[in-house]
Amino acid sequence: MGNINKAMSDNLRKNQEFMLETQRIQLERQIHMQNEMREKMMAMQIARSRELLYWFGAFYALSSIGMIAGYRRTRKAGTLVPLLPLTFILGYQADLAYGSKLNRIKLEAENILSFEHDLVAMPHGISTPSTIDEARERQEESKRLNKKYRLYR
Repeated sequence: MGNINKAMSDNLRKNQEFMLETQRIQLERQIHMQNEMREKMMAMQIARSRELLYWFGAFYALSSIGMIAGYRRTRKAGTLVPLLPLTFILGYQADLAYGSKLNRIKLEAENILSFEHDLVAMPHGISTPSTIDEARERQEESKRLNKKYRLYR
């Protein structure tokens, strides 16, 4: 009888170890999958920024030519004023699409997470299964009470 209990205990221990290892592998796979999805989304955002830069660059070139032609005809400096903000916008977009803007954004995000974490913390902390269940129960109770209230009106 002692050998049977020992064998069952060994099987239970091995089964627990197998389950823990399976959970660890599953968690690692989920982390890798989430990171891959994040990288794909970032690549899409960079590609979108580059595409917007092409269109805005064409707009900037055409409008600059038009403003310069307008200035030559009228000799009024006011026709060149829109070039200033358009130049800043073009520079920003070019820095975002091909420059080091994304690296600076990442560094600032790391600083926020390291030194100003309270800015990104969830109100009332991170949800847990028990808080989610409590909220679901409150919602069901509220629905039940509202049904009763409607019946008595």
